[in-house]
Amino acid sequence: METLLVLLNIVLISALIFVLIRMQQKHVSFSKRVFTGLGLGVLLGVYLQTVFGADSAVTSQTTDWYNIAGRGYVRLLMMIVIPLIMVSIIQSIINLEKTSELGRISLWIIGILVGTTAIAALVGIGSSFVFDLNASEIEAGQAESDRGIYLEETLTEVQDLSTPEKILEFIPANPFLDMTGDRATSTIAVVIFSAIIGIAVLGVRRKQPEHAETFINIVNAFYAVVMRIVTLVLRLTPIGILGLMATTVAQTNIAGILELGKFVLASYAALAVMFIIHLVLISVFGLNPFTYLKKVLPVLTFAFTSRSSAGTIPLNISAQKNSLGVDEGVANMSASFGATIGQNGCAGIYPAMLAVMIAPSVGIDPLSPGFLVQLVLIVAISSFGVAGVGGGATFAALIVLSSMNLPVALAGLLISVEPLIDMGRTALNVNGSMTSGTLTSRVLKKLNTERFNDKEAVEKDIAV
Repeated sequence: METLLVLLNIVLISALIFVLIRMQQKHVSFSKRVFTGLGLGVLLGVYLQTVFGADSAVTSQTTDWYNIAGRGYVRLLMMIVIPLIMVSIIQSIINLEKTSELGRISLWIIGILVGTTAIAALVGIGSSFVFDLNASEIEAGQAESDRGIYLEETLTEVQDLSTPEKILEFIPANPFLDMTGDRATSTIAVVIFSAIIGIAVLGVRRKQPEHAETFINIVNAFYAVVMRIVTLVLRLTPIGILGLMATTVAQTNIAGILELGKFVLASYAALAVMFIIHLVLISVFGLNPFTYLKKVLPVLTFAFTSRSSAGTIPLNISAQKNSLGVDEGVANMSASFGATIGQNGCAGIYPAMLAVMIAPSVGIDPLSPGFLVQLVLIVAISSFGVAGVGGGATFAALIVLSSMNLPVALAGLLISVEPLIDMGRTALNVNGSMTSGTLTSRVLKKLNTERFNDKEAVEKDIAV
């Protein structure tokens, strides 16, 4: 009987996928197809949750099959991340008039990412106080206790790396190994390796122009092929979101969310405020925040459902370049750096909220000015260093809590709502990287404002 029910559920998602394919064949816009996939995924997940239950064998087996559409799509995106970063950054540097522009672009992007993360920490602190969050009010079950033990064990790994060692992790010793994604810093290492190649080509162009021309032609050919692969994969976005959302909703722990509802509400309130701050920054730099919002929503929708900043890189770059008019080099670097450095949600809001929640449990007054200043500074600095150890929000929390001499095990109390909160955090992380790219391009006068203001320029190349 279980097998029959699973087969029926597979037929159901297949029918919904067919609907999305028909929408593409009828040239329905990319954004509409993305949100249709999202809506259908939610309904499908609610159906599985209501009829079979989150922990049933039918739901488990069904979501295993649904993951072919959801997680399979994320794998395809991860497949093209490294080739896309490499050829795009090499080509972008080749097109630079001066190599000094590369340094200016990097400084602006990293400065905006880390600066907004410090602001995000303040927002997280404020939300914790407004909702009166306190870790001592949360009951710990077996799962929470096990998670706490795991975090304490993981802390040892984090503490073994000093800040200079974390910085050294950015430098590629074996670029071919980094191309496999072997290390937490592989993405940044590939960016650095690609930048070195681009700079080397500029030097060769001055002394041996014929060799440089040959290499540039090869890069341009690779770039054309890679971008075609990107286009083909991104067309599957609505189907990927359908599978991801159906699986997420079907497996959501409703009881855990109700028990920790105040923390979930406080988290999303902080995420919403920080998102508004991003839009204010867009406005301050003379751009229409509503136009920006319309163009980034499909990207944020995927980031929300996939919970993968790295997996969102191809869609992030494509949207910045084709929809927002961001300079190609800036788009590549902001998307790449933003996936590991200065994550507003994971490295800003989350660890700051945890620190304020946990402080009273060890007799520390979280309202103390000294505590708050120290917390914001540590969050800002660690948001850069988190890339040296990897692991997103968990490692960011470990670094901040241990630096503040707070017990890391208490962070395990939130295990039941982690997936739900992580969806919002990832969307904010990605929006932070897109904001940094847009603002950097604007400051350096590389933004195509005509394309930015063109309301129809929303992923035209993958809408059909």
